[in-house]
Amino acid sequence: MAVMALQPVNRRSVPEDVFEQIVSEVLTGEMRPGESLPSERRLAEVLGVSRPAVREAIKRLTAAGLVEVRQGDATTVRDFRRHAGMDLLPRLLFRAGELDTSVVRSILETRLHNGPKVAELAAERRGAELVGQLTAVVHALEAEIDPIQRQRHAMTFWDHVVDGADSIAFRLMFNTLRETYEPVLPALAAVMAGEVADPDAYRAITRAISDRDADAARGAAQNLLEPATHALLGALDALEAAR
Repeated sequence: MAVMALQPVNRRSVPEDVFEQIVSEVLTGEMRPGESLPSERRLAEVLGVSRPAVREAIKRLTAAGLVEVRQGDATTVRDFRRHAGMDLLPRLLFRAGELDTSVVRSILETRLHNGPKVAELAAERRGAELVGQLTAVVHALEAEIDPIQRQRHAMTFWDHVVDGADSIAFRLMFNTLRETYEPVLPALAAVMAGEVADPDAYRAITRAISDRDADAARGAAQNLLEPATHALLGALDALEAAR
């Protein structure tokens, strides 16, 4: 049985702290797929909490796809890469206090892949109100001088486009990517400056969606997203080479 570096839990945050500690052990690789967790009784003793608190944390871990509970058997760690959902992404961005560049890379690749397709679907499926919403956001983006606020306006623009695409899968992916992206807005301000300071590029997407021209919407989104994405990927390459 694996030895886990667990600490007594502050009782004001039970069972959340139990969940967080075990998540950390799984994501850092301290506990590997197939390994068994200590028993509920042992976990309760080590963490200084009640067994019901441990049980509730295990339920959350099971729902997150991180562990598997079999009746009459031990609770085992699952491979989160195969079983977890998008909600795990923000937790993976920083591990052991460091930015995981492989996670950043996958986010950028997803952004570049999904954005044009979402714009295409929005052009095909948009409701009557979408063009007005996009136009208002572009006006706000054009009037804004703060680079971080410009990024926020840009995210609002894409939020409306995703709504227009009317795809629950793209909506849930966007929600997770936004949750992951927002905390690092200041760090990305310089690289994203060119993209979010180009209101004409957002107007081109808006115009294509207004015309219900799916091909033009896809192309305009590609033209908007590609330069910053490649710049960020280049920065990641340089960061990885310097390590």
